[in-house]
Amino acid sequence: MKTLKDIDIKNKKVLIRCDFNVPIVNGKITDDTRIKKSLETIEYCLKENCSIILFSHLGRIKEEADLKKNDLKPVAKRLSKLLKKDVTFIDKTRGEELEKAASNLKPGQVLLVQNTRYEDLDGKKESSNDEELGKYWASLGEVFINDAFGTAHRKHASNCGIAKHLPHAVGFLIEKEISALSSLNNPKRPFIVILGGSKVQDKIGVIKNLVKKADKILIGGGMAFTFLQSEGFNIGTSIVDYDNLDFCQKMIEKYPNKIVLPVDVKTTTEYSNDTEMSIKDITEIEDEEMGLDLGTNTIELFKNYLKDAKEVLWNGPLGVYEFSKYKEATDEIMQFLVDNNIKTILGGGDIVAAATNNKLKDKIYHVSTGGGATLEYLEGKKLPGLED
Repeated sequence: MKTLKDIDIKNKKVLIRCDFNVPIVNGKITDDTRIKKSLETIEYCLKENCSIILFSHLGRIKEEADLKKNDLKPVAKRLSKLLKKDVTFIDKTRGEELEKAASNLKPGQVLLVQNTRYEDLDGKKESSNDEELGKYWASLGEVFINDAFGTAHRKHASNCGIAKHLPHAVGFLIEKEISALSSLNNPKRPFIVILGGSKVQDKIGVIKNLVKKADKILIGGGMAFTFLQSEGFNIGTSIVDYDNLDFCQKMIEKYPNKIVLPVDVKTTTEYSNDTEMSIKDITEIEDEEMGLDLGTNTIELFKNYLKDAKEVLWNGPLGVYEFSKYKEATDEIMQFLVDNNIKTILGGGDIVAAATNNKLKDKIYHVSTGGGATLEYLEGKKLPGLED
């Protein structure tokens, strides 16, 4: 895998696949983290006297109504402010206007192409890695840099398709992601993994791969109740991934000293922030109750394992984070990791929102920009977007 400094880009027209898939509400960007993460690669190319054409997706495009809400124009405006220079925005993914703008682009100038997934409206050309589309986009430049880790697990026209036709490398963002995540192949010990989120199914590959490497895997979130039910506990109306009860039971049987489950949980009778909440030992959950967060004893249990950790990987919140009553475990344990200067990697997805809400992102060793890409990398899979 070549990186940006391994390839000659000086004075060239460079195509960069970025990840500008940011939340936009009423035309305003609510979190520009992913845009900021792209700046290092863009600014390096500008210093090398390049002219730059940027590509990114935003959301999913399934019907005409999706076009307006997934327009990249607000990204162009925000990027202009961050770069302190004009960013030309072309509201097209192909055609004469784009070709002319690309042809006339001078060194030091930046152009952003409209959402690559606009091409999915008619035949999913972006998402299916349409050969002709990849070749067309490649014709606009001389060198291709992929810096979108969030889509590295996808074989799309805007990453694999362009790379097929141009000299290519990965940008600084992807280089940092791979450096941080690959370090977990030989982690400092004790190495603790924290897994949350609702579905066991989403984490099976990660569990299988990391249980061999981790000293402990602390299980929280909705997925903990599938593990608990597999052990014979009454979990009331808590969420259960019935298809994977056998998997959970086998993992516990095979790795009884590695997998750590909750000893108490916060319960309520409805999936709501408004109903009365109790803290119950896992042996005391009533038939009509559901667990929505870890209890105080489990938080302390987890802290006890974490206090001596040299490296921590965390993927998925430990409770229903969108409900204020059920975000305590996630917030408290994240603050504990920061306060104790424990090297922590947040594995993308919803757990990053918790770091953002607590203003802790800058105090954490590595916050992955990937969701599915991070999980697939941690499963040990090869990512198509990073293949030479």
